[in-house]
Amino acid sequence: MSKLITPEKMQEVLDWTYDKAVQGIPGMGSAIDLAEDYMIGSGTTEDKINSLIRWQNTKAGSTGFVAGLGGAITLPVALPANIASTIYIQIRMVAAIAHMAGHDVKHDKVKTLIYLCLLGNSMNEVAKDFGITFGTKFATSYIQKNVNRKVLTKINKAVGFRLVTKFGSKGLINLGKVVPVLGGVIGGGLDAFTTNIVGNQARNTFLQFEPTKYKVGSNSFKDVS
Repeated sequence: MSKLITPEKMQEVLDWTYDKAVQGIPGMGSAIDLAEDYMIGSGTTEDKINSLIRWQNTKAGSTGFVAGLGGAITLPVALPANIASTIYIQIRMVAAIAHMAGHDVKHDKVKTLIYLCLLGNSMNEVAKDFGITFGTKFATSYIQKNVNRKVLTKINKAVGFRLVTKFGSKGLINLGKVVPVLGGVIGGGLDAFTTNIVGNQARNTFLQFEPTKYKVGSNSFKDVS
């Protein structure tokens, strides 16, 4: 049976999943725990992030792992277990990458960047609607200094809307069609492929920003550089 979801419901899914990924769920550590595990040992931060991405790809492609994880996740919106699990794996992975790159995953700006990374290769299309072009010094300055909570909320909503309307019309989709962005029902191979795209986007995003430019440990947007 097909499931329909609105952009507002998608936002609920993202926010709920983000909180659980940061806090952790029974039987699975938080995004910070995951990041700290991969920070042990030699190698550059980028090498360690790449190792994390490879393992998360394996998880996303494993039907047994996803089925088990789906039983532990009860989203505020009813979704098939494999879709719910893949969303969780990807948000937790991106949050872990952000932490490994030195960012505070409890900061509102970091949360918004994590959501944008879920769009994979479509991330820049949404960001540029708000005057953000990633890969430039301007983007770094804009994210770190000039984005207030009102704009962040608009960006978050735009991400949810994009996840829905990319595969449907009038704000409603059949969740089976969200697979190209978040993985889903077609198969573990596609889940792993899309998770890899999201992970690479997160690595490229968070390694380009200097984390000390905003006040780490709070949601203050005061520049402290």
